[in-house]
Amino acid sequence: MTALSARPAVRTAATSDYTCALVDGPWQHEFVSSGGSRFHVAVAGPDHRTAPLVLLLHGYPQFWWAWRAQIPALADAGYRVAAMDVRGAGASDKPPSGYGMPPRAADVAGVIRSLGRERAVVVGHGTGGALAWAVAALHPGTTSAVAVLASPHPARVRLRSRAAYTTAALRELAYLQVPTLPERALTRGDLVERTLALGAATPLPDDVVDRYRNAMRIPFAAHSAAEAMRWAVRSTPRMDGRRFGVALRRPLDVPALQLQGGRDGFVRPERVDLDALAFARDLRFELIPDAGHFLPEEAPDRVSGILLDWLARVSPVPV
Repeated sequence: MTALSARPAVRTAATSDYTCALVDGPWQHEFVSSGGSRFHVAVAGPDHRTAPLVLLLHGYPQFWWAWRAQIPALADAGYRVAAMDVRGAGASDKPPSGYGMPPRAADVAGVIRSLGRERAVVVGHGTGGALAWAVAALHPGTTSAVAVLASPHPARVRLRSRAAYTTAALRELAYLQVPTLPERALTRGDLVERTLALGAATPLPDDVVDRYRNAMRIPFAAHSAAEAMRWAVRSTPRMDGRRFGVALRRPLDVPALQLQGGRDGFVRPERVDLDALAFARDLRFELIPDAGHFLPEEAPDRVSGILLDWLARVSPVPV
């Protein structure tokens, strides 16, 4: 697979559709192909083969910009960093189908290859963390290590969702199963604001909330986000969901890092590290006691520091 834009990255002409997701900063915007769809990535850091690639996956209800503090921190340390808009989010394509975990994991594996690499360290937050676990399980050849933030292992969730998530999370997940209404609440109502407020230990700034609200109003973004959450529930009894669950239960052979906020409004921190140990042989667990669900934004310096310390062991930058 090849990049759709020559490097240095080319930003497309402004449209009313997705340019609110192309936020300026110490990064470049690129569009790359994977499986016939086009995906947006914000990239930074040295662009040569010896610089390890770190691919960042955002969660719901956000887009790549959630990693704005970590992108320059990792790039300054010598890593090639790519923060990806997953299928249906931000400036990436929003096809009418393919929002199950296996096709979205294939998206990520294809983006890694489109960025010119065979393997990457895959880092995910929230629902992006579940996707990172899935990429490591389904596409081990593309994953050199995996880090997840505020995301229990999906095999644990499929077996004991009530033990993994808070009542607030389960209520929102149930609401997202309803047709049409969640999309309206995400684009015309206050569901984005309420979701961010429920998960965080401390409210995110108003301008940050506004940016996520605007990104969710990009045509078809809200429907895509809801469809991904619907698959997580509806696939459980189906054959595709069962096959996915079996694949997840195979222990990972790559190093793993798990970060959890002690005041997460969605994920219960109890036993998160012990459960993940069953699925990752080389696991480091870190608890950030005062942070909530949105760790990259609520504790940006602490998250960057932990990531860099762990990366120095599992994927060091060549001297």
